[in-house]
Amino acid sequence: MGLPPCRASLRLLPALSGWAGGGGALAGPGRRPYKKETLPASEGPVPPVSVPEIRQYLRAQGIPFHEGYSCLHAPSLFVEGPGEQLPPPAGGARYSLFIDKTTGSFMCLATLAEGTWQDFQASVELKHKGVPSAGLQQLEGVDPAGEDARHIWDRALPLWELLDEEETRTVKATFGISKVSDSTLKRFGVRYLRTARTLVFPWFNPRGTGLKGLKLLGAECQGDTVLYVENTLPRPSAYHNLFGLPLIGRRDTEVVLTGRELDTLALHQATGLPSLSLPRGVTCLPPVLLPYLEQFKRITLWLGEDLRSWEAAKLFARKLNPKRCSLVRPGDQQPRPLEAFTRGMNLSKIVRSALPAGHKSIVSFRQLRDEVFGELANVEQVAGVKWARFPDLNKLLKGHRKGELTVFTGPTGSGKTTFISEYALDLCMQGVNTLWGSFEINNVRLAKIMLTQFAERRLEEQLEQFDQWADKFEDLPLYFMTFHGHQNIKAVIDTMLHAVYMYDISHVVIDNLQFMMGQEQLSVDRLAVQDYIVGAFRKFATDNGCHVTLVIHPRKEDEERELQTASIFGSAKASQEADNVLILQDRKLVTGPGKRYLQVSKNRFDGDVGVFPLEFSKVSLTFSAPSKGKARLKKVKEDNETPKKAPAGGSGASKKQ
Repeated sequence: MGLPPCRASLRLLPALSGWAGGGGALAGPGRRPYKKETLPASEGPVPPVSVPEIRQYLRAQGIPFHEGYSCLHAPSLFVEGPGEQLPPPAGGARYSLFIDKTTGSFMCLATLAEGTWQDFQASVELKHKGVPSAGLQQLEGVDPAGEDARHIWDRALPLWELLDEEETRTVKATFGISKVSDSTLKRFGVRYLRTARTLVFPWFNPRGTGLKGLKLLGAECQGDTVLYVENTLPRPSAYHNLFGLPLIGRRDTEVVLTGRELDTLALHQATGLPSLSLPRGVTCLPPVLLPYLEQFKRITLWLGEDLRSWEAAKLFARKLNPKRCSLVRPGDQQPRPLEAFTRGMNLSKIVRSALPAGHKSIVSFRQLRDEVFGELANVEQVAGVKWARFPDLNKLLKGHRKGELTVFTGPTGSGKTTFISEYALDLCMQGVNTLWGSFEINNVRLAKIMLTQFAERRLEEQLEQFDQWADKFEDLPLYFMTFHGHQNIKAVIDTMLHAVYMYDISHVVIDNLQFMMGQEQLSVDRLAVQDYIVGAFRKFATDNGCHVTLVIHPRKEDEERELQTASIFGSAKASQEADNVLILQDRKLVTGPGKRYLQVSKNRFDGDVGVFPLEFSKVSLTFSAPSKGKARLKKVKEDNETPKKAPAGGSGASKKQ
């Protein structure tokens, strides 16, 4: 049976709200305390341990180890003897304990025990005191699947064993997997939940002996488009795993990583290669997964068909060690694996033609040719993620792009923090992983503002709705630094680097720069200190492909005058280094509409500048129109996530005349 006409285009829509399955089968969790994850403040750098320190400690304790790609490998403290260690691959020693080179965190693949570097040191001390390893395994950090996940898993039917063959064909056609065989579905353990019309993908532990979580995928045809809605149990931040992990053999040396479970099914069937799916697609690669990937000498990343997937593949390759990574460049002749499989293309040939991730310091235009073509053919995607709440900002800036520095200023009391929180929340709701550094107001107050903006209502007057909105808000890829007051720039930058590694942060908001200057030596010129800090943020944005939004107070000027770029406090370096300069203008002597407006006074992307009015709602603490916000969000999300027909590096880019 062929695919329905609606397979012409694909959209992956992440579920921002709780799962709404049929018949109450997918009931949400009970009341939980509201808490967004925070990154701890530290007097010293983050991470707290370096690779030389880890090596020195292991040698001092007499623990043998050898170098891996992302981790150090050592015998586990949590198993009784050498016989319990993982057997060696073809040649070379193999240990079951992995210590992350960047953070010092460890994981034992034999027992699934995991913890921080401090936990590991405590374990070594307990071992020396004769505490049995069974006691040490209390550090195990892998959460069980939970009652909801187990209940759904038990109710779901094996997709390859549905009693009605016509139902099986219909389900396969709906999800675009008509060509995926029953044997492949059985091998990966895919099930179907009738009441919610949902595919159920299991996450097992590496030995396949325990259910650790589920990925739920729904599909709906809307015209020529298929909308995918996904959710996870436990909640997205609770557990990370790789779909297909138990099928990996201990002697496998090559693997293909995909961004979607459907792609993994198609790719494995077409090529026979070991294939795994990342739990959150192109959003992030959690470091806790790196030990599972240490055994592979070659990793091919084939994440999707758009530029966002290409950028994610390059970012993930840095974590995995670029020397062993190859990337499949998106294009008309290299779409995502499921589409390539459906079109009858040679997936093995595409994998073999993947490009090395490592690049030399000097390249020729021949090497850049495909990327230049990709940018020309995908103008909208290159422009960045669009704002849903601020369409006028899209007209000027065109979008939010990685690797840029935005300087934002406005008069005291004009609502800078309130505006910038909505500006960042808008992007975060569309999957832009965001880190907030609020040095002027505490995180509880900031989170209250953002939650109110998210719900677009005064929750203090509707406390019975708090859990509902807090649960949805908690699933956003949003993190806070716990710094408050004056901070040292080195500690802040180190924390940002840690967040980029751990959570693949792509947007950092710093509110504000002045609170980073109080820790510097008084003998140093204050303007020179500010220039140094601005330069540090500029370098961070460029080196890490991360957008930094930096709030800077203006100079003290006549309150009746409009602010200009020159009004930014300090020397001209801030405006020179910035890719974008935004000014929140506040007419003190005006009331009602027209009092506040946003001015884009610099736009390095394409030069467009201008102003547009803002209307503040005291009820929702927003500067956008609440009544239109949800409709705009849906449209912009579709625009951001729907791949264009033009390839990101098609055959035309490399054709010779």
